[in-house]
Amino acid sequence: MPPPCSLLCRLATLLCVWALCQAQLDTKLPPGTPIIQLRLAGDKHKHYEGRVEVYYNGEWGTVCDDDFSIHAANVVCRELGYVEAVSWSPSSKYGKGEGRIWLDNVHCSGLERTLAQCESNGFGVSDCKHSEDVGVVKFIRLKPCFSQSLNVQVEDVRIRAISSQRKRVPMTEGYLEVKDGGKWRQICDLEWTEMNSRVICGMYGFPGEKRYNTKVYKLLSKRRKKNYWGFGVNCTGNEASLHGCKLGHKVELRGNTTCEKGLPVVVNCVPGRAFAPSHAQGFSKQPLVRLRGGANIGEGRVEVLKNGEWGTVCDDSWNLEAATVVCRELGFGSAKEALTGGKLGQGMGPVHMNEVKCSGFEKSLTECYFNRDALGCSHEEDAAVRCNVPAMGFQNRLRLSGGRNPFEGRVEVLAEKNGSLVWGTVCSDSWGTIEATVVCRQLGLGFANNAFQETWYWSGDVSADDVVMSGVRCSGTEMTLAQCLHHGKHLDCPRGGGRFAAGVSCSETAPDLVLNAQVVEHTTYLEDRPMYILQCANEEHCLSSSAAAATSSSYRRLLRFSSQIHNNGLTDFRPRAAHNSWIWHECHRHYHSMEVFTHYDLLSLNGTKVAEGHKASFCLEDTQCEEGIEKRYECANFGQQGITVGCWDTYRHDIDCQWIDVTDVVPGDYIFQVVINPNFEVAESDYTNNVMKCRCRYDGHRIWMYNCYIGERPEITGYNIIECDGHLSCSKPFCLWMTTFQRGLNSEKINA
Repeated sequence: MPPPCSLLCRLATLLCVWALCQAQLDTKLPPGTPIIQLRLAGDKHKHYEGRVEVYYNGEWGTVCDDDFSIHAANVVCRELGYVEAVSWSPSSKYGKGEGRIWLDNVHCSGLERTLAQCESNGFGVSDCKHSEDVGVVKFIRLKPCFSQSLNVQVEDVRIRAISSQRKRVPMTEGYLEVKDGGKWRQICDLEWTEMNSRVICGMYGFPGEKRYNTKVYKLLSKRRKKNYWGFGVNCTGNEASLHGCKLGHKVELRGNTTCEKGLPVVVNCVPGRAFAPSHAQGFSKQPLVRLRGGANIGEGRVEVLKNGEWGTVCDDSWNLEAATVVCRELGFGSAKEALTGGKLGQGMGPVHMNEVKCSGFEKSLTECYFNRDALGCSHEEDAAVRCNVPAMGFQNRLRLSGGRNPFEGRVEVLAEKNGSLVWGTVCSDSWGTIEATVVCRQLGLGFANNAFQETWYWSGDVSADDVVMSGVRCSGTEMTLAQCLHHGKHLDCPRGGGRFAAGVSCSETAPDLVLNAQVVEHTTYLEDRPMYILQCANEEHCLSSSAAAATSSSYRRLLRFSSQIHNNGLTDFRPRAAHNSWIWHECHRHYHSMEVFTHYDLLSLNGTKVAEGHKASFCLEDTQCEEGIEKRYECANFGQQGITVGCWDTYRHDIDCQWIDVTDVVPGDYIFQVVINPNFEVAESDYTNNVMKCRCRYDGHRIWMYNCYIGERPEITGYNIIECDGHLSCSKPFCLWMTTFQRGLNSEKINA
């Protein structure tokens, strides 16, 4: 038995530690702040995730997901005794709660001490259902209060470039400074490591770091007065930001003799290829991962290339380390958010990876360990990321003027004219949804909602009426409008600017239509149909041009198939034209809400069109929906048309115009192609998945459809991705062939 003194000493030590913890954790709330308690509950309840529930006025209730953000999730996290939230989930991912919905439209800055301090509609004021209960996912556990952790937000850190590099965009090199007590201070580099620089570069949107010219900074250091911060920094390198690092040793501040044997910290970051001053610089490796469905640069659903096919990643165990590996692989910095629950839209096809575990130092997500078994994972659990991207100043070169809100207005561009920078308008000739998409992305306003070729109803800046950009043609992948094709200094705009200037309206969400390729492949057949019962179809231009001279007793050979079009986006797909402007077709006695909704083409193997068809959207409706989702659109009685999120519209093979007229096609091998929303009439979050292609063989009597796929099929040029020992990895053609041979079996590690 230890002596009494020893017990007393231990008790005193525990009391001291408890007192120190309380001193750090206890902070007084402003008078009148409601007293609440929080807990995580739900179907998938673990200690680090679950549905957010609030105890108020003697009753437990939930929080609605409207306007909820990662900032609110961080407030919840700290209140529950964790450092930060990795992500949050809408739409009752952890099951529907019971009782009151205490909070709705919660707006947090992230600095609040309790969720009760955040702005909201007020306790109990909500128009939500429990299907909108919010959940918070995967917390990082709070360190013990007596260990020193660095609590510095991104806004409190900067890279200050030297005068010769201040005009460089992006700013990749300079002194690292921390704002403390209202003053910017340098950090002594005696304990500074490459891992620290890696974290800083990641925060500022850069995937890597490199050495810098020390001679220049040694000379500058002798001439400048220094103001050092009182601590060092100790990062492991896989932190998402500086506030995840620990404090290093305390630095003794001795005026000019502080850090006498060292210098102020300098970081030199390597930009991703898209942000480098020239394509010869930066990361140039072809990534094996891509992002889809994101509204802004550096965000989207994660998709991985495996065995020549793109697939998604299940969100089980998805965290910031894995998300950061994805971001760095794609040439961005560290991850701001690791998103779960298909929050940036649902993918199609296989789920390639589940329960991904990364250290944070992998060069590619395909090097991380994962579970081959994706059973139980649906596309409702598709993982996504939001990455830190470099500050390029894109938003300073473009603005929207005259709109009713910040998401709409006349497009005005900052351009050089007679040696000075002036604001001017964009000619609206050829202006469309794709160009509007680039504008919204450049301004960080999400997706395009509409593109306008007349803006007389928006009173923009009169001094900016002159046209400074014309002939704009974008592919949709550009980061800025200036990167699109345009006339440059040789302006050509017959209608002029002013009332005919280009305009846009933007939205934070958008629909995303995807065709089910398997349905097309499994329902294809040929039908010989007499001309006399194809008169309506002929009037609507659903037959080939030779049908105009055909007699009523002749036959047309039709390639028929069903199509099932899913809306995997975050907003309902609605026709662009208002209901009162839909076109009535007397022959079929129906309305066309979009004159062309899909193109059906038969192409030769070199891409030449040999037959075509089209499908007007005379009836866009919810044929079926996923479990728990109600149908909203039905064509009966001339009702509203559209496709709800989570629903699909099926055009059966026996509907008029659901075909290609192949009467004049000779036997051979072809490519069958379907393009949804071909004229980009309605904005979507991802147009790359609007195209489906199949190989097709026609012998003059029968037809075979096979190898159907969505989007662009990856070219196999000697390397692809295979699965080895719980990894996806690069391999040479022999290994690829072996993997294909072993598909469905337990892969063994192949050394090549």
